[in-house]
Amino acid sequence: AGVLVFLSLLCSAGGGELLAVPMDGSHWLSLRSLLVALGQKGHQIVTVAPEGSSNVEASAYYSLRTYPVPLRREKLRTRVRSFGNDLFERKPFLQRITALREKVLLFSSLYSSSCSSLLHNKDLMRYLQSSKFDAVLTDPVVPCGQILALYLSIPSVFSLRGLPCSSDLQAARCPDFPFYVPRTFTDNSDRMTFIQHVESSVLKSLDSFLCNFAYLPFELLASDVLHRPVRVEELLSHGSIWLERMDFGFEYPMPAMPSIVFVEGINCGKKNPLSQ
Repeated sequence: AGVLVFLSLLCSAGGGELLAVPMDGSHWLSLRSLLVALGQKGHQIVTVAPEGSSNVEASAYYSLRTYPVPLRREKLRTRVRSFGNDLFERKPFLQRITALREKVLLFSSLYSSSCSSLLHNKDLMRYLQSSKFDAVLTDPVVPCGQILALYLSIPSVFSLRGLPCSSDLQAARCPDFPFYVPRTFTDNSDRMTFIQHVESSVLKSLDSFLCNFAYLPFELLASDVLHRPVRVEELLSHGSIWLERMDFGFEYPMPAMPSIVFVEGINCGKKNPLSQ
């Protein structure tokens, strides 16, 4: 159903013109399955990615345009692995929050630098403007694709598995209940004591404080490119459709607006039996 709603944004006759601005790593692997399905249906897709990307490669179902970036592939892979290892270490709560803040600021700097390389690449931007795309498909965890969508004045479709600080719920105007839903890193269950309820509510404000730092470089970049002050909330609020890869077998139930379509399992099309 999510893919059908998404296709309605594209031209109904002869396929549409789609611009894909992916995030690297596991985010790309999920997005790629969607691009392949759209390419098989006859839609013309152009994927834009930095040179030396860890996973993004050319395909028969879409064309690939790359642009140079300051960071080399090996350094990016090293930092991504370091970030992943830190997330799975069992440390005291405050140590995890401190380590997360440092890593988030580092990655924000890296990805905003890459985004700046894209948006200030004159040859590539001229090509994108002349191509007359019908929509942008992107993962808004890094809002570079959404900045590009606003610059090109075309609709955007988000493919994601949630955003930090519940930014997706806020941007899509969904109710958010921090007092009732355990926050990340608390290790609380859905059966909390009164103190744990209060803790979850307080951490909601800390989340927002951390995200303000993380997305500040993108706000400055968007303001520079669009020639007006832009906040990340405004960037995300322009998403036409949100394809959420959430599965309520793993997530807490949440109310959703009509623009949110749940496509859980979309990246699990190839099923292989587990060995003994």
